[in-house]
Amino acid sequence: MSADKPDMETDFKPVVDRREAISLMEPLLIEPESCFSGIINDLALELAARAAGFRRSMPAGITRSLADLVRAMNCYYSNLIEGHDTHPVDIERALQKDYSSDKEKRNLQLEARAHIEVQAWIDQGDLTGRALTIDGIREIHRRFAELLPDELLWNEDPDSGKRVHIEPGAFRDRDVKVGRHVPVSPGALPRFLGRFERVYSNLGKSRTIAMAAAAHHRLLWIHPFVDGNGRVTRLMSHAIFIETLDTGGVWSIARGLAETNKNTRPCWPTVICPEETPWMAEET
Repeated sequence: MSADKPDMETDFKPVVDRREAISLMEPLLIEPESCFSGIINDLALELAARAAGFRRSMPAGITRSLADLVRAMNCYYSNLIEGHDTHPVDIERALQKDYSSDKEKRNLQLEARAHIEVQAWIDQGDLTGRALTIDGIREIHRRFAELLPDELLWNEDPDSGKRVHIEPGAFRDRDVKVGRHVPVSPGALPRFLGRFERVYSNLGKSRTIAMAAAAHHRLLWIHPFVDGNGRVTRLMSHAIFIETLDTGGVWSIARGLAETNKNTRPCWPTVICPEETPWMAEET
């Protein structure tokens, strides 16, 4: 989401549906008979135990302050994954509505503030029960994109050079390419997202924890939005753990994901993120 170029002319091409079969994204779950099932279940139990232990170890009254700090940390690393290096000092200034006179830096500050506000909304429990639903995923995107400056609501096709305006909460109506991956056609999104919701939103708590990485990967594979998919998926996964592990918002997967991305430069103090989740799939 960037650039200061002339607006692209409105494109009224019909939404393409290549009739891809939803079996293309199977399997969605690790079946109980899989040789990996026991390992993953053990990791899920260990994660739950460590999360509970960490939460219990904190003196009363510290949780809220630490959660506020972790939101800023998550924002820093999420921006870094996107290639947007926003200094922690500038993030803190953005929270105080002290914005830079430099337009580019100001836009990144506004992006940081948007992330923090959406995560605060999640941490308050307003996405409970909906993180893995179509409506919940769309609402994450809508809430985040609505807070962005217009300059960050444009996406440029790397092949054609055409620029597309990002509509908050709207699924893509065109094909996109992510590296070597070509996601399903826009007309196929309802089928794939419907299957995604039916499978992942109906699991029990322990199974949801165990399959969180799979859901994270599959949503990125579907790539429902023109832009903002990585951000939305990271916030979705954060919401999953807020609900299933009762983390209190005091730790998150964001830093672990940033450390698996070769293009990022993690520098936030490790003391505020004691729980790493290396088993989470690296984002595409």
